Amino acid sequence: MKHYVKSNIANARGMRSHMTPWELKLWNGFLRRQSVRFRRQAPLLGFIADFYCAKAKLIIEIDGGGHFDAVQHRYDENRTRVFEQAGIEVLRFTNLDVDTNFDGVCERIESRLLERMEQVWDKR
Repeated sequence: MKHYVKSNIANARGMRSHMTPWELKLWNGFLRRQSVRFRRQAPLLGFIADFYCAKAKLIIEIDGGGHFDAVQHRYDENRTRVFEQAGIEVLRFTNLDVDTNFDGVCERIESRLLERMEQVWDKR
């Protein structure tokens, strides 16, 4: 199954060069040092995920203020549904979460990462 749309590759490259401060904080402060690989701005199933760990089938999304708009919220829900139908879990955090509860965000990701690794590998 094809997991990316070719046109999203260039978009993802651009997004990696212009990550938000919250994405950079999570990437530099936590995700890049994990024992499993996370990809930044990963083209996947016609969308671009903020961070994706293929081994755990886990996406991490950092939502800014624009994600609270009704139209964007519906788009995000549809996107999450597409990922979940493919067996990929989506964890969402807000910019405020990253700013005010960074350790809690990291602990939640680490916890789900370990659980997902067990679930994914048990199914093989």
